[in-house]
Amino acid sequence: MKLLGFCRSALLALTVLVLGTGLVLGGTGAAHAGYASIVVDGDTGEVLRARNADTRNYPASLTKMMTLYMTFEALDDGRWTMTKRLKVSKRAVGQPPSKLGLKIGETITVKQAILALVTKSANDVATVLAEALGGTEWEFAQDMTRTARSLGMKKTSFRNASGLPNRRQLSTARDMATLALALINQYPQHYHFFAAESFTFRGKKYGNHNNLLGTYRGVDGVKTGYIRASGFNLVASAERNGRRVVAVVFGGKTAKRRDRHMAGLLDKGFVRVAALDEERGGVRLASVPPPPPRRPGTKVIVHNIEGDWAIQVGAYGRIATAELALREAESRVAHLLEGSIAALTPVTSSRGKMLYRARFLGLEQPAAKKACRTLKSSRMPCAVIRADENEVNIASAAD
Repeated sequence: MKLLGFCRSALLALTVLVLGTGLVLGGTGAAHAGYASIVVDGDTGEVLRARNADTRNYPASLTKMMTLYMTFEALDDGRWTMTKRLKVSKRAVGQPPSKLGLKIGETITVKQAILALVTKSANDVATVLAEALGGTEWEFAQDMTRTARSLGMKKTSFRNASGLPNRRQLSTARDMATLALALINQYPQHYHFFAAESFTFRGKKYGNHNNLLGTYRGVDGVKTGYIRASGFNLVASAERNGRRVVAVVFGGKTAKRRDRHMAGLLDKGFVRVAALDEERGGVRLASVPPPPPRRPGTKVIVHNIEGDWAIQVGAYGRIATAELALREAESRVAHLLEGSIAALTPVTSSRGKMLYRARFLGLEQPAAKKACRTLKSSRMPCAVIRADENEVNIASAAD
């Protein structure tokens, strides 16, 4: 009887230990989702409305936005191509759903991986990307956190690439809005992936979890997220009449209620930006000198500029907004931009929209990297790029 009593006590203790571990690692049960939201002007980053925007919550699969940000970074700096094949590890296969159901040793292309994260929110694919970029998912998560800090996401910490439950993986509505703006402004050539309504892999079609795509006018991204500890999260971006609004919701009670609430926030955001534009005569004001560049049309031979590196501080739908970005960047790091040319490069996005890349051309690589680090530390988007050696139509700071 004593032995039986000991066994029952041991079993009870083991049960408590297992349940306790589930609460710590799974973030379920006793954990409660906290509501938070923010709405920002997608062109200027100005906060239009916010509630609990700096409260730390579980991001869930919003985490994959950072995984994709770092994937786009690898594509842009030449480490990867869209057709590069990534190998699937045992650890990746072992990730819980949602997932594609990959097999150990098989491969998936970078493009397929991007679409799998955007639509299916595949956890196994997130691990594949993490291991390919960081060696291990833990090392990649550390890189994710460092990147978050460089973007100004001061209250975000990552522990994995997927958003699967971890009590130390936390973020805020404000930080996720910052990440969304970075994706839109720094990687306009890749941002279109977030608008994909479906993805077909090996004959099976997966729909995008973002229900606002195709149902709310102008929505072209970004990402949903859910674990029990977080509730239903969503980062959404929409564009109407050349103006963009980005909003974040944490802690929705159901997916439908979250979506309805998000639609309401976006509606209020568009009303607010319209009012602000009317107050300002259609131009966002800035407390810095007149814009350095002229409008696109002046031809400049890029390879004749002293340095062959450049920095890009965003791509915008309006020239005035792109000029504002150049002015703000110049006011913050003028000493590092000496001898460069401020340029507006017109490009057409994959969706047929005209964008204006705001760039400083003619930099040496060390100065370009230092300038970007400084701008990112002040919560301004920036990417280091190698300047195009061909002749392009840009606006030059020189007459």
